[in-house]
Amino acid sequence: MRAMHPIAFSGSPIERADQIRVDEQALAAQMNWRARVLKLDGLNPVFDDAGALEWGTLADVAEDAELCFLGLLDGKACFAMVPDQGATGPAYANPQIWAAMQALQPGELATYGGARSLVDWHARHKFCARCGAKTVIAKGGWQRNCPACQAQHFPRTDPVTIMLVEHEGRLLLGRQPRFPPRMYSALAGFVEPGETIEEAVAREIWEEAGVRARDVQYVASQPWPFPSQLMIGCYSVTDDPELTIDTTELDDARWFTREELEAARAAGERGTDDLIFPRSFAIAHHLVTWWLDR
Repeated sequence: MRAMHPIAFSGSPIERADQIRVDEQALAAQMNWRARVLKLDGLNPVFDDAGALEWGTLADVAEDAELCFLGLLDGKACFAMVPDQGATGPAYANPQIWAAMQALQPGELATYGGARSLVDWHARHKFCARCGAKTVIAKGGWQRNCPACQAQHFPRTDPVTIMLVEHEGRLLLGRQPRFPPRMYSALAGFVEPGETIEEAVAREIWEEAGVRARDVQYVASQPWPFPSQLMIGCYSVTDDPELTIDTTELDDARWFTREELEAARAAGERGTDDLIFPRSFAIAHHLVTWWLDR
């Protein structure tokens, strides 16, 4: 099997140090001259002269700024500041995000992704969902509390299934309207309340492509901080390849042979006349690569 790229946004070198989050005195002790603050332009990364993430110090932030404790890196406390405004549009419309995914080293991309997801949640949850009062940051940024009704609020992660479907040596891939021409990827959808991962996979495949899937198995996962999803990569099989495509969700869906997928992978970013292989920062790339190489 060929070596695979690390899954994007995974593998941060920062130690999360929960024991410090929950101890106000221990957290206060970390807020010293050695502490580092991740520089962000709103929610976008800021790069230093070497093209890496740029870090500042606590002296760079206002005294009333809300800071999230990311953890420890080389014994130094790392923080990120909550911006005035959270995300206002889809990540795929922001060229700075795509540039960061291709420029940053894997560990730095994971650090940025975790920080972005956390501070974005804070920026969009400054008021209590129960009573509407203004909330305050707690537990080093891993909680918000409501002084009015005593409600506690926690950063959320939304589970999304992304899945391969196989029928007799072919894989089902689909394309959304926003995809570039010839680009296809694995089908995906949010896990709904009351569902298992396996049930969500089967439902989404049926809804989007009209195919009954079975024998669902987990393959890998990917944090996706836009705004805060966990992509749960799965594999399944079907006995009936006939498609009924939901055109409100997909532009197209097709069965691809192993030979077609191998050719597209070998062609790199330019792809073949029929297919551009999923980008390396997407978990779909890892899923299809896993299927080809296993």
